[in-house]
Amino acid sequence: MTRRMHHTPIIAPIAPASPRPAMGSNESAPASAVEATPAIEPSARATAPIDPSATAVTTDATPDADAVAAVTTTMATLDVRAPRARSTTQFERGVVIDARFRPFGAPLGFLTACKKLGVEARMGEQVKTAPATATCASVDGAREVVGVLPALAALEDACAGTGLVGSDAAETEAVMEWVTRSGDLAPGGGFEAQCKSVNEYLATRTYLVGHDVTLADLALWGELSTNRQWPVVEKKGGCENVSRWMSAMNADADAKSVVDAVNAGNPILNKKATTVTETGKVVGAKTSGSFEIDLPGAEMGKVVTRFPPEPSGILHIGHAKAALLNHYFARAYKGKLIVRFDDTNPDKENDDFVEGIMRDIKTLGLDPDVVTYTSDSFDAILAMGEKLIKEGKIYIDTTDVDTMRTERMNRIESKCRSQTVEENLRLWREMKKGSEEGAACAARFKIDMASNNGCMRDPVAFRCNVETPHHRTGTKYKVYPTYDCACPFVDAHEGVTHALRTSEYADREDQYKWIQEAMGVRAVHIWEYSRLNLEYTTLSKRKLQWFVDNGHATGWDDPRFPTVQGVVRRGMQVGALKEFMVSQGASKNVNLMEWTKLWAMNKKIIDPIAPRHVCIDDENAVVVKVLNGPAGEEWFTVNKHNKNPDVGIKVVLRMNEIIIEQADAQLIKEGEECTLMGWGNAFFKNIVKEDDVVKSIECEINPEGDVKTTKLKMTWLANWKELVPVIIKDFDYLITKRKPEEEDKFEDIVNTTTEITVNAKGDGNLRTYNKGTVIQLDRKGYYIVDRVYVNASVPMILLSIPDGKKASWGVAAK
Repeated sequence: MTRRMHHTPIIAPIAPASPRPAMGSNESAPASAVEATPAIEPSARATAPIDPSATAVTTDATPDADAVAAVTTTMATLDVRAPRARSTTQFERGVVIDARFRPFGAPLGFLTACKKLGVEARMGEQVKTAPATATCASVDGAREVVGVLPALAALEDACAGTGLVGSDAAETEAVMEWVTRSGDLAPGGGFEAQCKSVNEYLATRTYLVGHDVTLADLALWGELSTNRQWPVVEKKGGCENVSRWMSAMNADADAKSVVDAVNAGNPILNKKATTVTETGKVVGAKTSGSFEIDLPGAEMGKVVTRFPPEPSGILHIGHAKAALLNHYFARAYKGKLIVRFDDTNPDKENDDFVEGIMRDIKTLGLDPDVVTYTSDSFDAILAMGEKLIKEGKIYIDTTDVDTMRTERMNRIESKCRSQTVEENLRLWREMKKGSEEGAACAARFKIDMASNNGCMRDPVAFRCNVETPHHRTGTKYKVYPTYDCACPFVDAHEGVTHALRTSEYADREDQYKWIQEAMGVRAVHIWEYSRLNLEYTTLSKRKLQWFVDNGHATGWDDPRFPTVQGVVRRGMQVGALKEFMVSQGASKNVNLMEWTKLWAMNKKIIDPIAPRHVCIDDENAVVVKVLNGPAGEEWFTVNKHNKNPDVGIKVVLRMNEIIIEQADAQLIKEGEECTLMGWGNAFFKNIVKEDDVVKSIECEINPEGDVKTTKLKMTWLANWKELVPVIIKDFDYLITKRKPEEEDKFEDIVNTTTEITVNAKGDGNLRTYNKGTVIQLDRKGYYIVDRVYVNASVPMILLSIPDGKKASWGVAAK
C-alpha cells in the first residue's frame, strides 16, 4: 500500500499560507553546528495552489529575517540569534486528539508522529469541506491547531526525550526548521529545483537530522507523499537520494499503518473502487474475476515464477497481463519473480527493446527479484544439445525449410532421422562453426512424427544464424536454440517452479514435458490462463510493426497502439490497467474484451483528481461583447475541481469581450437568456451572421438570473492575448474489423482515418502543466498533455482520453 501511495499519490497538497524567506547561506557554520537545511526558494511557489482553510497557523509571529538567517547558517549557535518562535499550542502525551481532514488531505506526518508517541489520534469521517485540524479537550478548554505542519509543530513538547526532535538543542532547532519549511515544497514551476536541492542535501545522509527518524523526516515525507508533482519529478531522474529516502520512510511500519488506515477511511476511494494492492487485488471494487486461485504444488516461500518477454518489441497489454499474473503469484506465495529476456533470435532483437521493456516493467510497478537473459545460458544449452545428440534424442536435418514443413504436416519422417550419431555430431560441429554446410542444417528433437499433436512431430531445437550478430554476444555463436528448446531448460536451470502460459500454448505442454524429461532436468509445473483479446486490435508484434513500417503509426508508443507505452501515453492509469486484468482474473476462458470497459475503469481513477479547464475551438470562434462587463481585467480564483478542493485553485479572467464556440453561437436565439458557465446568466442580442456563420454577438450579464432556468450553458474565455494555443487530437481504432483473424490481410482492414485534429485556445492556467498531466476540458472530455506549451509556434498538444462511452465518430462509434 505504501508503494502505491508513493508512486501514485493519494493525497492532494496543502500549501502554506504565504511564502517564507529562503533557507540556506553561503557562510560557513562553526564545526560544531548542525548543517543548515538546503535552500527552498519561495519564488517557486508562485503558481502553487493555496488552500487558506488548511493553513491557518495558530502560532506566534514568524521570526524576523535576521533570526531566520541565523537559524539557517548557525543552527547550533543558540546564543547569537533571536529565539525561534515556537507554537503556542502544544499537545502533551496522554491526550486524545481528534483529527479531521478532507479525502486526499490527510496529515500523514502528524498521524505517524502520534502513532510513534503513543498518542491516540482518532480519525473521524473524512469530510470534503473540512480543513486539516487537530483538536483535543483539556482543563482550559479545547485546543485546536489548523494545518498539517502546524499540527506537527504542536507535538514538539510531547516529543522531548524521544529522539523525534533530535538528541540535543541544536538538532531540535534543525528539526523544527525542517517542519516549518517542508511546506515550501509545493507544486509549481520551481518544485523540481527544490527537490534537487533536497537531493543534494541527502547525498551523505540517511535522515534529514541526526541518525534516526524525526519530525523533520515525517514532515517532508508527508508533504512529498501528498504532492502529485513528485512522481513526475522522480520519474525524470536526478533525485535518487530523495527516492532512496522516501523508500525508507515508506517502509516504516508506523507510516504504513497510518497510510492503510487513511486509505480505508477515504470515501472517494471506497466509492470509486480505484485502489489496487501490490499483489493485484482491487480494494473496494466488485470485479468479475480474481487472481485468487491456488497454484498446483505451490509452497509458501518457495514459488518462483518468470516473465519471459522477447526483446523484439515493447510490451503490449497482453504482455502486461502475463507480467502482472506472474508478479501476483510470486508475491502471494512470498516467492521470487524472474524477468528473463528470451533473446534467442538475433534477427529481431536489440538493446532498444530491452530498455523499452524495462521501462514498461517499471511503469507497471513490478519489482522483479532478478533480471536474466536466455543468452546467459547459451553455453549450457549447447552442451545439453550435444549430450542429447549423443543419446540419440536429437538429430541434424539437412532438409530445406519448405520440405520439412510439408513432411511435418503429412507426418513423413525426414531422411535424416535415422542417420548415425557420428554423422549427427559431425554436422553439429559444422553448425557451430557456421560453415556453409552447417548453416543449411537444423537440429531436431526426435519425438514422434506420427503424433496427432503437431508440436510433437520432431520440432526444431537449434538453427544457425551466421549473418546477424547477437545484441549481447556478438558473433560468438553461430547456432542458437529455439524458444521451445531453451525455455524448458532455463526454467529448470533458474529454479522456476511454475511456468505460466496462455491457453494458446496448450498443444506445447506435452512437448515441454518431453523435453525436460529428455534433458533429465527438474520438472516445472505448467499453469495456463486465457490470452487477452481486445476488439479492433491486434497484439501480434509482427503486425504492429507493419503499421509502423507503413506509416499508419508513428512508433511503438503511438497512442493508438495497444502497447503499455501507447495506452499510458494516451492517459491510461496503471491502476486501471491492473484493475482490468483483475476483472478478468486467472480464468482460462477466451473472451473478446471491449476497450470501453477498460477506459471506463480509467475514468473512475482520473475523474476525482483531474483539474477542470476550458478550451474554445479556433474555427469561427465568436467574439461576444459583454455590455455591462468589467472595464478592464477582472481576475478571481476558483477551485480546479468543483467536488475536490484539494486539487487546487486556478485563476479566471473576466473582460468585456469574451469568445465562445461557433457551435454554441448557432444555438443562441435573439434575446435568449443563456448561462456563461462560471460567470452567470446573460441576455444575448444583436446576433450578426454572414453566410450562416455567426460573426459577433452582444450580451448583458443578468446578476439575478437562475442557471437552472436556461437551456443553453456555454463555456467561454476572456478575449485575452495570453490565451494558450492548443492542438487537440482524438483517435480511432487502427483496423475496421472487430475481431481480426490470422489470415486477414491488414491492407484490407486498415482504418485510413484514425486521427482528427482541432486547433483551440485554452485558459492561461494550462501553461503550468507538465507532459503527462491529465485534465478535463469542460464539455469536451478528458485529455492528457502530450506536449507542453512553449510559444505560439510550439503550442500545447492534448490527446483525448476515452471515457468508456461510445465515440462520436469513426469505427469506435459503431
